[in-house]
Amino acid sequence: MQKNLTSAPRLRLGIAGLGTIGLAVAKRVDAGDAGDMVVSAVSARNTQKAADNTAAFAHRPDIVPIGEIGEHCDVVLECAPRSVFDVLAASAISNGCIFIPLSVGALLDRPELVEQARACGAKIVVPTGALIGLDAVKAIAQGNVTSITMITRKPPRGLKGAPHITATGVDLDRVSEPLKVFSGTAREAARGFPANVNVAAALGLAGIGPDRTMVEIWADPTVQHNTHTITAKSDSSDFTMTIQNIPTEENPPTGKITALSALATLQRLTSPLVVGT
Repeated sequence: MQKNLTSAPRLRLGIAGLGTIGLAVAKRVDAGDAGDMVVSAVSARNTQKAADNTAAFAHRPDIVPIGEIGEHCDVVLECAPRSVFDVLAASAISNGCIFIPLSVGALLDRPELVEQARACGAKIVVPTGALIGLDAVKAIAQGNVTSITMITRKPPRGLKGAPHITATGVDLDRVSEPLKVFSGTAREAARGFPANVNVAAALGLAGIGPDRTMVEIWADPTVQHNTHTITAKSDSSDFTMTIQNIPTEENPPTGKITALSALATLQRLTSPLVVGT
């Protein structure tokens, strides 16, 4: 006997920040590339520009203040400046949304958000982003892990403006050969390079924690792509993985794969088939 099923309502997506990543994701979702999902609301500093950018959408989203976006959505994707992270997270979590932050490093200093999400029936979902192999890292973390390290190499211009670079006075314009500009834990890397190595925070959260995960960052004029190499040793598997991400032209610290990873994360929420951990 066939069950009498009613179709689930479309998931309502809110996007905070309509810059390089946010607008790219919004266009793909509006085109139907995230399944049964609709962009219901967006928040942006320039509301008129946001309205213009979404004017031709099949479903025009509401333009709402960032502190209210959770009231209009089931899912909230964070693509906004770090300065508004707390307001955005509070709105998403207090309204029981699925919160998808791209500023993963901000989570490391806010562990209370996990308990708040539990209490409110919300969920925090961290996308793979620019980092290959998080499935494997999550798997070995179920056993005994000896070490996880990551070496990041970026063209010098991709590291400009990072607090650690400013504090140490490195002149990136004069870097003519590979220069190691940082060595430390994933937590320290996320604080020193908040716009550059959210991958370090994601790696720490997926594996053995941000204080045991070690990171090196190199300003390397010999590379054209943002390159991350992960090496892990454990009782179940030893592996080394390297990914070379192509930077976006508009925002060199961000790889093109970031928006695509966010889209893939959204697809997981609506797809009848989910592949991967």
